[in-house]
Amino acid sequence: MPLRCCDVIPDSSAYGVDQPWGYIMSASYRDLRVWQSAMELVVSVYHETQGFPKEELYGLTSQMRRAAVSIPSNIAEGKGRSTDRDRALFFCHVRGSLLELETQILIAQRLRYLTASRSEDLIRNSNELGRMLNSLIQSIRIPESARRSQA
Repeated sequence: MPLRCCDVIPDSSAYGVDQPWGYIMSASYRDLRVWQSAMELVVSVYHETQGFPKEELYGLTSQMRRAAVSIPSNIAEGKGRSTDRDRALFFCHVRGSLLELETQILIAQRLRYLTASRSEDLIRNSNELGRMLNSLIQSIRIPESARRSQA
């Protein structure tokens, strides 16, 4: 069975693939490092929003939590898609949710619901996740464009 571009293997160099993010399709979305990092970000967002004012429960708190939860959820759903094009589409949705969350983090900081330090930590984690996600999207798109050029 050929390796696919967004699977994870313990040592990608064994397959002649030099990818710093370690993607080469595995059996489960739970093996993807980008999904694991996204899950950690969700937990961080939940912890941080616990201290938000009660009047924000159905406002910013809810929006931040929903945006955060949609990140690993869409990674999992994208991983389950059967074509690279469909996977890339879901991973692009993830990128949108990630940018939405970053904006909400900055809003929370401006409203002084988050300290500058906590906001910076969340943004740093979000940026790292964004880089991993961009690498994953590129790993899907490059083989797709290579196939088109060979046709």
